[in-house]
Amino acid sequence: MRARLLDAAISCLIDKGYSGTSTQEISRRAGVSRGAQLHHFPTKESLVVAAVEHLVEQRLAELLEAHAAGQRASVEVFLDAFSGPLFYAALELWIAARTDPALHAAVLPLEARVNEAINTGGAVIFGDRMTPEAIEISVELARGLAVSALFRNDKSDQELRKRLVPIWEAMVTTR
Repeated sequence: MRARLLDAAISCLIDKGYSGTSTQEISRRAGVSRGAQLHHFPTKESLVVAAVEHLVEQRLAELLEAHAAGQRASVEVFLDAFSGPLFYAALELWIAARTDPALHAAVLPLEARVNEAINTGGAVIFGDRMTPEAIEISVELARGLAVSALFRNDKSDQELRKRLVPIWEAMVTTR
């Protein structure tokens, strides 16, 4: 039931944005009663923050599995991590948290955990090929490219990535 609520919350954030997301709609999409939703998550903030954290954990596990399977890490890994449902759900929270004090308070600890997960995952995936500072720079660049991609079509986004990624990778990797 908890997983269905988390998935429904992400779906709502992506489809309707934070302001259009309601706990009633999340419960409906999850196929659970409002009481069951309240039992697991007493507030909208707690539910959406838990949903994004759940996605972060899933994405990090996927990246670590790919690394364990021998997939070579690159800055493309960062770009891919900052696209899709996880990034856009988190972006909805960041934007809404700017003007919503309760959400802001709930998102701050999440951001700390997300950054810790990214740094830990980056250290495992890149090893000595990328310093912690280079990982941090790459995260910020990937976030910026993901936000600006909202205003590009797929073709122009791929062209930009094709031009920038080799330069970026040469700047931040040690080998």
